[in-house]
Amino acid sequence: QVQLVESGGGLVQPGESLRLSCAASGSFLRINSMGWYRQAPGKQRELVAAITRGGSTNYADSVKGRFTISRDNAKNTAYLQMNRLKPEDTAVYYCNAGITAYTGALLNNDYWGRGTQVTVSS
Repeated sequence: QVQLVESGGGLVQPGESLRLSCAASGSFLRINSMGWYRQAPGKQRELVAAITRGGSTNYADSVKGRFTISRDNAKNTAYLQMNRLKPEDTAVYYCNAGITAYTGALLNNDYWGRGTQVTVSS
């Protein structure tokens, strides 16, 4: 069974930084793409940043230049470095991963973490 566990959320003031981590555990062959999504109250979940296994990245326009996604394939972990945080970045941040597992056959599934709260407020 595959699990994604996020950590690193919290309460910060505008202009400060946070680093989120997402660690994958369980039985699987390979983690393909990984990404961070967020959902603010009353809004739909949106993509923040994504990274392929090879390291190609893409970002939402609202976070370009402030957030950086990275991953450590040896540790099965993705990170989201968030700088110059704004109140509008307040949301629950979710980790997502496309994972290949073998259970008698090769299966590709999408997995989600439970989320970590990020609050930006003065």
